[in-house]
Amino acid sequence: MKNLLILSACILLAGCDYTAPLVKTPSEDIDKTVVGQWQRELKESNKSEKLLVLALDSKEYLVVYSTEHGNTIYARGCLCHAAGLTFVQLKWFGNGQAEAPDDNRVYQFVGYSVAGNKLTVRMLNPDVVKRDAATSEELAREILAAKDNPHRFKEEMVFTKANK
Repeated sequence: MKNLLILSACILLAGCDYTAPLVKTPSEDIDKTVVGQWQRELKESNKSEKLLVLALDSKEYLVVYSTEHGNTIYARGCLCHAAGLTFVQLKWFGNGQAEAPDDNRVYQFVGYSVAGNKLTVRMLNPDVVKRDAATSEELAREILAAKDNPHRFKEEMVFTKANK
């Protein structure tokens, strides 16, 4: 299990999955229930991962993800829809070492739910939803085509709201 968690963190840090956004300009108001400091404890290593979600404005988030190894990555996020699902579209733009992405795969798409003080996130799986979609329309069609695939998302990550 520890190797799976480390692999998940490496996948997030190694690069993003998609070159096309679902939306080019944020138009929907953010979901304020996700704004805040979140963390998840990794029992195998007695360390935690942190997720900070801030409102940049009424339509966009700033997302900061810090792993147990001290690596931090930064993204802008906005709500978007495809195949009847709501996603947070993340556009990663840098890391804690002031490095920008080295290719045009800067997008990831996250399904999420909030219940009480728990935030559950699931990344869209590029092994199921074609990562080489060239346009927003093509990506939306690929998400729709994978609608009934139980593996369209990667393994869920559950974060708990940090105490103030």
